[in-house]
Amino acid sequence: MKNLIKKLEEQVTFLQHEISQMSNELYLQQKEIKSLNKEISNFQKRIDELDNGIESSISKDDKKPPHY
Repeated sequence: MKNLIKKLEEQVTFLQHEISQMSNELYLQQKEIKSLNKEISNFQKRIDELDNGIESSISKDDKKPPHY
């Protein structure tokens, strides 16, 4: 019985360590995802700014119809 309790305690300790590692990894991944989302947002804003700048420099007569 005492041996079984010791084995269970070892398993619990191992699982606690694994859960802690997974939690840390999840935190780092969430932090990275947040950073990547910010970068994507910044790129999208920059693309929109560039598109607006290009569109304003093209006269309306030079624009292709929407079906092209």
